[in-house]
Amino acid sequence: MRRSFKFLLRPTGKQAVALREMLADHCSLYNGALQERRDAWRHVSKTTVRYGGQSAQLKDIRAFDPDQQGRWSFSSQQATLRRLDRAFAAFFRRVKTGDKPGYPRFRGVSWFDTVEFPTDGDGCRWNSTPGDSVTRVRFQGVGHVRVHRHRPVLGTVKTISVKREGNRWYVILSCAEVPAVPLPAVGQTAGIDMGVVHFLTASDGTHVPNPRYERAAAAGLADAQQALSRCRRGSNRRRKVRGKVAALHGRIRRQRLDHAHKTALAVVRAYDVIACEDLRIANMVRAPKPKPDPEQSGVFLPNGAAAKAGLNRSIHDAGWGVFLGVLADKAESAGRRLIPVDPRDTSRTCTRCGHVCGDNRVTQAEFVCVACGHTANADVNAALNIAHRAGLVLREAPAA
Repeated sequence: MRRSFKFLLRPTGKQAVALREMLADHCSLYNGALQERRDAWRHVSKTTVRYGGQSAQLKDIRAFDPDQQGRWSFSSQQATLRRLDRAFAAFFRRVKTGDKPGYPRFRGVSWFDTVEFPTDGDGCRWNSTPGDSVTRVRFQGVGHVRVHRHRPVLGTVKTISVKREGNRWYVILSCAEVPAVPLPAVGQTAGIDMGVVHFLTASDGTHVPNPRYERAAAAGLADAQQALSRCRRGSNRRRKVRGKVAALHGRIRRQRLDHAHKTALAVVRAYDVIACEDLRIANMVRAPKPKPDPEQSGVFLPNGAAAKAGLNRSIHDAGWGVFLGVLADKAESAGRRLIPVDPRDTSRTCTRCGHVCGDNRVTQAEFVCVACGHTANADVNAALNIAHRAGLVLREAPAA
């Protein structure tokens, strides 16, 4: 298997300055390559510039500017050019499929936060030795940076990335040949239903409460954002307040990720086969379309946008996508089977008679079938439907 390991860096003051300069110079390279592509298309008879041609210019660029571009790893600069190339490939793919194109944009220094080193030992060296009390990673142009390695690194390190999140620095190791660690069988299967009142409900009646981290931090976050709006652009005070806002968002993100890891680990330890909803979260949080009034031009009817905005905020705060991704990784590593099922009508279908109706769900928590009178907790009823659909998938699947 291929896995990533993320560790906190503890650079010195000079090393932090060098890391910021490395990001700034790679950002400049990215923007320069983007400008070259734009100019070639607009002014040179719609000429297309590709990665191969831009990569061949790196030697001359490094020789022309040795104090900035010349002191960083050649392979990391190639990775930055590949990043731009992938952005254009995605742009042309969206154009062909008729989606919103989203032309690649120039990056500000504060919006360019990651530099990748494609090979361990080429511009970056992970020199962790088992048993050492101190772990360091060496970046070309920066030096040996101390790493807070809170767990062992498994497999073979393939690529290394350095990332800035607010005022913190992280190193991300992408490792191949990571061995799986199967858990012993427990003989239990379950369907799980995601929600905003209960974060997760299993078909055996187990509920996991929703921590609502963003709601808990809403007051402090609102104060910090209001203070930021009153700061003059470019001032030192605005820079400090912006760091405070970023720190609050970072704390919420880390809390949400920690909760996802702990909850997913509990689920894979408790069940051998796990059925979950194959959610399209991007579609679920999409804003409702406006409803023009057919009788009055330029007037729109109520479309429930305010209520939908509150639901969207709760879905984002729950972090379903983060949890489902973590659950898939842990299930693969633990040797468990994870089955995504179609989520349509799982909350409106009676588990006893199979009747589907929107009126079956009386309230957020209560389910009463209008056909047979069956009553149940609405989330448990949905989780049972998910488990039932997974059972159909298991029976239809070919034998291994």
